[in-house]
Amino acid sequence: MSVDGYLARLGVERRPEPSAATLVDLHRRHLDAVPYENLAIMLGAPTSADPAETLARIADGGNAGYCFHHNGAVELVLRELGFTVERHPASMLQEVGSSGELDHLVLVVSGLPTPENPGGRWWPDLGYGDGFRDPLPLVAGVHRQGTFVYRIARLSERGWTFHHDPSNSFLGSLVGPVGVSQADVDANHARLSTPPDGAFTRLLVVQRRDERGAETLRGIRHLRAGEGAFARDLRAYDDWRRVIAGLGVSLAGVDEDALRLLHRRMLVAHEDWLVRG
Repeated sequence: MSVDGYLARLGVERRPEPSAATLVDLHRRHLDAVPYENLAIMLGAPTSADPAETLARIADGGNAGYCFHHNGAVELVLRELGFTVERHPASMLQEVGSSGELDHLVLVVSGLPTPENPGGRWWPDLGYGDGFRDPLPLVAGVHRQGTFVYRIARLSERGWTFHHDPSNSFLGSLVGPVGVSQADVDANHARLSTPPDGAFTRLLVVQRRDERGAETLRGIRHLRAGEGAFARDLRAYDDWRRVIAGLGVSLAGVDEDALRLLHRRMLVAHEDWLVRG
């Protein structure tokens, strides 16, 4: 029932056949309907990374979360629809090397050959926030989508390195060989979502990738990469709240005073960042 509710939220009336065209369509629809965000974490009530719970929440019109949530829930949907799916661990690239920890869950769908991708292996990813609009063919080399350029390097059975477009929010990621347990995902979700050191506990982040680019709210900083690029600070609470809702985040049941307090925290964090230069 959660799968059908998920499809309904995406505007899909009946279960589609497992094809490359279906994968692309679901990928685009998900990006349009379900934003990447860490609102629950920033409000001190993180949800679990359990894929079934996340899928039920999405189907009910609620928020998903960040990468573990999105990709975990989508994996359930794809398997239910008959796709062949692999799970890979990934760590985010830093200025030197990678974090070396499980920061991201990568899905690979196989068995869908097309003229442009005869090997039939695809990389859908709904958990990068400002990542790719369409699933990437899992082929080493440069991949262009609109104004953005991505690169897959050192592709082998041991994994690969992903280099993100330089205009976006992160450098890329180092993907490992197939196989990652839900227990590992849960443990690292706790690490990432627990203050004071958790990476997702410091700034509110909301992102949505659309057909022309990617829009991001980070703290009070509102940015767009791609076509129509801009950057502005949302110092007024009403403007900030309007952007959160406009990016597709559900505020149903969110305490307004808690949301105002979060805005004040993000405003202070922004001022500290300006002072540090």
